[in-house]
This record gives sequence, structure tokens and C-alpha cells, in this order.
Amino acid sequence: MAKRLKVANPARCIGCYSCMLACARTWYDTISIKNSCINIQTRGGIETAYAPIVCHACIDPPCMRACPLGALTKREGGGVRVNKDTCDGCGNCVEACIVGAIHLDAEKKSVICRHCGVCTKFCPHDVLEMIEVEDSGELKVMDTSPVSSTESHKDLYEETQSEAEK
Repeated sequence: MAKRLKVANPARCIGCYSCMLACARTWYDTISIKNSCINIQTRGGIETAYAPIVCHACIDPPCMRACPLGALTKREGGGVRVNKDTCDGCGNCVEACIVGAIHLDAEKKSVICRHCGVCTKFCPHDVLEMIEVEDSGELKVMDTSPVSSTESHKDLYEETQSEAEK
């Protein structure tokens, strides 16, 4: 089952940039936020909300269609993978991204989220999370059947824990 990054609790973001630094350190071996696949933006200073900008893992990615060289290929679970050897830095993918989640690095190569989840481990306020999706990118249908009124929260939690351990 494929996974993808989701901004689960955007109101909790305090602009600490820990997710951005973890991403840059993991994929670029630097601690520069310019090399992060995530972008934390402010909406007008430190007194307003922060907005985490991440790839939405489009099922039919406009960035991929915009690339004239085919440097972007579809990723299992939605979104794209970048072939840095093929990318010529034309910036068509940057302009095509509907959420503004793509930028070019210092070498003029596309920087796009890989949905690896490393950023979620460093977010102190659980703003980001990884969710399971079908290989096609569609959201996984969860069982929404009613919970028995005789089950306690502890029973439900232990059941969830044991399922996660499998």
C-alpha cells in the first residue's frame, strides 16, 4: 500500500522549520531550507498563521504533463518522481503545480516531495502525517462501521495498536 504526506493539522504549525530542515538534511545533506521539498510560509508576519505547502500527490499530475523532457514520472500512490539527470531546469513543472509545491534547487533541478515521511518525525506538533492510499493515489477507504457501545476506548486502542504491529 502506498503512502503520501498530508497536512493534517495546519493550525498547529508554529513555523519552527524542523520539517524543512529534516527534509533538506535527508535528501541534500545540507541544513538549508532552500533545499527542502516542504515550504512553510507565513501569511503576514509572526502574528499570523503559518501555511505548510506540500505536494498534494495529484493522481494526474499537471507538473508531469508540463515537463517537455519526461523528467517527471508518475509515483505509485500519486505525485511524481524526478529524474535529475533528465531535468534541464526549464521550470515548466514549477508553473504547472497548482499548489506551488515545486521549486528549483541551486543546480536548476526540480525539488519535489518524495512522500518519504521523514518530515513527520521531526514535526513537534503533529502538523504532518503519512496516510495510506491506494496505488492509484485514491484515498484508502476506511471501515466506518459503527463501534459497539460495549467496547471501551482501551479495547479499541489495543486493537488498533495490535493491527499496527502486524
